[in-house]
Amino acid sequence: MRRRHLAAILRWLISILALLLAATGFSALTFTRLEHFTGWGWTVVPVVLAAGFIPATLLSRRVHTRLLAAFNVLSGISVGFLSFFVFAAIACWIVVGAARLSGHAVDGRYVASGIYGTAALVGLFALVEAYLLRVTRVTVPLENLPLFWRGRTIALATDIHLGNFRGTGFSRRVVSRLMALKPECVLIGGDMFDGSVIDLEKSVAPWASLSAPSGVYFVGGNHDDYGGLEAILGALRGAGMRVLGNEKVDVHGLQLVGVHDGEILEPELYRSILERVHLDPGSASILLAHRPSNLSVPEAAGISLQLSGHTHQGQFWPWTIFARRVHGKFTYGLNRLGRMLVYTSSGAGTWGPPFRLGTRSEVVLIRLEAA
Repeated sequence: MRRRHLAAILRWLISILALLLAATGFSALTFTRLEHFTGWGWTVVPVVLAAGFIPATLLSRRVHTRLLAAFNVLSGISVGFLSFFVFAAIACWIVVGAARLSGHAVDGRYVASGIYGTAALVGLFALVEAYLLRVTRVTVPLENLPLFWRGRTIALATDIHLGNFRGTGFSRRVVSRLMALKPECVLIGGDMFDGSVIDLEKSVAPWASLSAPSGVYFVGGNHDDYGGLEAILGALRGAGMRVLGNEKVDVHGLQLVGVHDGEILEPELYRSILERVHLDPGSASILLAHRPSNLSVPEAAGISLQLSGHTHQGQFWPWTIFARRVHGKFTYGLNRLGRMLVYTSSGAGTWGPPFRLGTRSEVVLIRLEAA
């Protein structure tokens, strides 16, 4: 079973690498041909940066050097721009082909400069947009909500992704934004870390200043597993967070349940965990679970509201389309499945290319009301 799983992962990685190579080669060669550039650098450098993205990401989970971290950043940004340049290349050939078919002379240099230039501007906008942290406010009505919680707020932050792209400075920004909201409690929905080797103590230090009257709670995400889960959870506990390890806690009459991401993927295990916590159907409950998957399990268990992240809402087009295909309406925002409400955040950070277009980096302030 393990061997088949590893083989499937290897095939997936090879497929992605081949796609990156083909896309980079196509966009780079299109640009050099239309602009009449010569020299190997115009083609080889983009190919090396894009092709190195996956190997560098995997290697950063084992070792850390400044050179590797810098290459990770450059390759991640290049893959982000590549998404726009591929469509720029396609658009160039459409324009040039249409002009030739209609009998009009067209200078490929002007076409390439205009279209690739526009793609570069869009990419720069998406790069800046990813680092603008916003607050999303939503009101959620829950049945059987305890009197204490009526009109009070909960802050949700997911997918911080501390690693090569984000560090202590970003942590301080997120903590400052959460503290300014003055929520009754704070929930951190997984993927605090990116999976790369980093200084845990230094990265977690800003989170020690995060506090809320009814506590700060954390549940692990899939990327937290990559960096050594126990060490990560120990560091977060040291910063004052309550780690929810497949358990339920009572917070002023509100049932707060946390299930680690790995268990969510196995429906039977997931179901047994929710049975063990003994939910009280006469009181509202919130499930903190990293990803909005196997939602029928918590809905059947009687969960009132699930809070998740993981999807990043696809981050930027065209990946937003794929995210929607995988997660459907639960890709983002507040949605309902049966009697359970689900809120999926697009996350505070990003993974891979630090780009956002059509999505936003956010923390969420949830105001609870009685249904």
